[in-house]
Amino acid sequence: MAEHPAYPVGLRLTGRRVVVLGGGQVAQRRLPALIAAGADIFLVSPEVTPSVEAMADAGEITWHQRPYEEGDLADAWYALIATGDTEANTRASAEAERNRVWCVRSDDADEATAWTPATGHSEGVTVAVLTTDARGRDPRHTAAIRDAVVEGLRDGTLVAPHHRTRTPGVALVGGGPGDPDLITVRGRRLLAEADVVIADRLGPRDLLAELPPHVEVIDAAKIPYGRYMAQEAINNALIEHAKQGKSVVRLKGGDPYVFGRGMEELQALAEVGIPCTVVPGISSSISVPSAAGIPVTHRGVAHEFTVVSGHVAPDDERSLVDWPSLARLTGTLVILMGVDKIGKIAEALVAHGKPADTPVALVQEGTTAAQRRVDATLATVAETVRTEDVKPPAVIVIGEVVKVGPTVGAPRK
Repeated sequence: MAEHPAYPVGLRLTGRRVVVLGGGQVAQRRLPALIAAGADIFLVSPEVTPSVEAMADAGEITWHQRPYEEGDLADAWYALIATGDTEANTRASAEAERNRVWCVRSDDADEATAWTPATGHSEGVTVAVLTTDARGRDPRHTAAIRDAVVEGLRDGTLVAPHHRTRTPGVALVGGGPGDPDLITVRGRRLLAEADVVIADRLGPRDLLAELPPHVEVIDAAKIPYGRYMAQEAINNALIEHAKQGKSVVRLKGGDPYVFGRGMEELQALAEVGIPCTVVPGISSSISVPSAAGIPVTHRGVAHEFTVVSGHVAPDDERSLVDWPSLARLTGTLVILMGVDKIGKIAEALVAHGKPADTPVALVQEGTTAAQRRVDATLATVAETVRTEDVKPPAVIVIGEVVKVGPTVGAPRK
């Protein structure tokens, strides 16, 4: 009989009995999707992986700790057979055939009545890629196609312009530390859907070049402030464009809430009733040290790390930082926006008990092609900044973790 292609269909399994035979790696991979679908999962296996056991302990599945028995597939709507016992798998698939239960077999696709596609998700869309017949099945090929389609949906490249999703309002998007590949997939998708992008100087600038010509890109540093403070002018620009029914992305460096004044912008929008979505970003306080070969914590070296804004000097009456307490900590200090104040910061730390030979690393333009790392100590850092001409933006790491790993000057491409 000629081989026919499989018929694709989506199963609605909420509250319906699904039987899983076997508790190994195959079941571990498949169970999360079945749980997310709301299935009533009946798992039979003498042993399971720790992850599967955790699902049972959490009440997400019902685990029967025994081998397969005839009758286990009674009243099932769907079955996944994935034991290491070929004879048991054959008996179970025969029971599924008799009871007209759609059945997937991990050990023999030819004997199955259903195949599991390579699936992915993007904002309410499920992508499922299925090969046409069992003989030509190549899981790596189908997974690669799945990944390409999902990535295209996430970054907007597979959405036809006239069908482009538009959500009026504002999204505060954390763009990450600078490398355009380090923005989240959700942030990248929202950029692809935007009508207006108001960007910070420290945001991932390379992403702006990828935007379609119709997208209005506004440099936040160049907004005419008039009688307003800079932040108020940015707030007004967000409100003005959003009130016109446009989809606005406020693209910020790092994370919107880590010294990013994102909450001020959200509050301004909320006061006038404009919806706002906040998309977290990778903070430079963690990612930049990592890119330079510095772990902010390390077993036996640092059990905590503290992130501090250095834009106000320790002797400034506006400072909210408890520098004496920071000097007594044994962990890592990460200073953001502190290049021009690092001399006074180092003096304050030493004055309050931090050893003068404490290692310091300054990572300029972290995660970008221009990244460089300069090392010093608290005693020498002020002079080092001058002689090495360290410029913002730079992340400053203070502590023994600076000496843990190999020195990394620029990120790998």
